[in-house]
Amino acid sequence: MCRWAAYLGEALFLEDIVTAPCHSLIAQSHCAQEAKSPTNGDGFGLAWYGDRPEPGLYRDILPAWSDPNLKSLCRQIRSGLFLAHVRASTGGATSRMNCHPFISGRWSFMHNGQIGGFEKIRRALENSLSDAVFDQREGTTDSELFFLLMIDEGLASDPQGAVARATSRVVDASRRAGVEPALKLTAAFSDGQALYAVRHASDGHAPTLYTAAKGAGRCIVSEPFDRDGGDWQAIPPSSFVTITTSGMSIHPFAAAVEKLALVG
Repeated sequence: MCRWAAYLGEALFLEDIVTAPCHSLIAQSHCAQEAKSPTNGDGFGLAWYGDRPEPGLYRDILPAWSDPNLKSLCRQIRSGLFLAHVRASTGGATSRMNCHPFISGRWSFMHNGQIGGFEKIRRALENSLSDAVFDQREGTTDSELFFLLMIDEGLASDPQGAVARATSRVVDASRRAGVEPALKLTAAFSDGQALYAVRHASDGHAPTLYTAAKGAGRCIVSEPFDRDGGDWQAIPPSSFVTITTSGMSIHPFAAAVEKLALVG
């Protein structure tokens, strides 16, 4: 599955996380240590925040290790909030529109995981979107569609609740289609102010997630990029993380999903 890293704090060069460390995101693109496949070569992407409310975005279909533009950008761009992703496709063509992060207005989103049985429930989920949100659909991935479900469920005003309600919609669509729910969701997203992350799986085996302080900020990553130099904390499964300039909080996530399922 995919690998990703996100950061919020005092502005630093993207290379400090994406390209320079010994087990940087570029290293993980061809030699991941905690993924089912060590290779994540189906494209990459960056979303970073600066002086404008909406993020900058750079995505390409090349493997991250073979694009000199990525290294140059990371060496030159300083940001206090950014998301970076290397993709191992579990569905959807290798195209720029299918590379993470995805953006909508000031929001950015990236994902490691998948919606099991997606082709059997894709149409139902797309049809459930409001017209305005459906019109934002550009690619074909389950990840982008999940992001749009979050937007449809009130992401702007209630980030954790929106993820829980989107999760409930996926579970409900699976059950209606006679498919055992099989959602793996380790994702990060931001509105340009706070950085959010969720680690959840319907089978209890969610993809890995770690966090550590990085200078005057905090990273959250799929796997550590410097195992000798960082005090990495594993985020427990079924957790929702909020990182701001004031600190970090971790709250249970599965309980919210189960409550919605009971109400439904």
